[in-house]
Amino acid sequence: MPLERLSDRVFRLRAPNPGPMTFTGTNSYLIDAGNDRFVVIDPGPDHERHALELALAASDLGGTISAILVTHGHPDHAPGAARLSALTGAPVYGHPRSAFPHTATLWDGKNLELDGMRLEIKDAPGHAIDHVVLYLPDERALFTGDVIVGEGTVVVAPPGGEMATYRQTLDVLRQTYGDAARIYGGHGPAVDDPRAKFDEYIAHRARRERQVLDALAAGDRTIPEMVARIYADVDRVLWPAAARQVLAYLDALERQGRVRRQRERRATPLEQTLLDLNLSRLGDPVALEELGASMPIAAVVEYAAG
Repeated sequence: MPLERLSDRVFRLRAPNPGPMTFTGTNSYLIDAGNDRFVVIDPGPDHERHALELALAASDLGGTISAILVTHGHPDHAPGAARLSALTGAPVYGHPRSAFPHTATLWDGKNLELDGMRLEIKDAPGHAIDHVVLYLPDERALFTGDVIVGEGTVVVAPPGGEMATYRQTLDVLRQTYGDAARIYGGHGPAVDDPRAKFDEYIAHRARRERQVLDALAAGDRTIPEMVARIYADVDRVLWPAAARQVLAYLDALERQGRVRRQRERRATPLEQTLLDLNLSRLGDPVALEELGASMPIAAVVEYAAG
């Protein structure tokens, strides 16, 4: 993928990691910070050629990479930071709670200033606990990582994802950055109407929550039953992923006292097939990380409206 110029100061180089969760690949951004220095946002997976191409792109533009910023620690965004840092000597910036190696911190509410560039830093948890977004005031451009992407919606799944927190993040970002001119997401194309995109995402989450509550009202009691109703028109190979999304909604509703657990029982073989997060057919290791493969759903819980 060639380097693309998106504005006077922003360039995009897409990582070669297309997949069901990454679409056409992770978007790595270079920002011209002035004085022949560039900032990279999200260097992507640990891919030798991509790291080299990022460094060469800065050189071809007449500069060097002076800082590497990572929006969150998922494997399609963060691992390439170490390799790029080794190539360029640039420090790696991450959230205070990020587990990947970083030597500098992206503090909520602070600014990152480098030569003629200022980036605002805003915590944006929900998709991941260590997620930040970055705002470039000079261009009214918001870099959203996986909070908002250029096409489709994003995964919010326990244990790393938390639905109520994610929905709150969307509300805060809409209020704070609804007048942005453009969103640069971690995947897909740029978004030229940020307010409409915020509204779309907020409405989508509200609609899915309503579907979960309607499924309960219709007599569905388990996640497999709800998935079969709500995602009836979705390829069944994706139903285990859908089950994680439903779990995220139920966890949020349970904390709010709107849903309660009645009992827990052993899953039937058919239910276990749906609940087992085996996405090998998708060929995407990122899916296992984002969908919480580290937390198996070992039993079926029966729910009722609170």
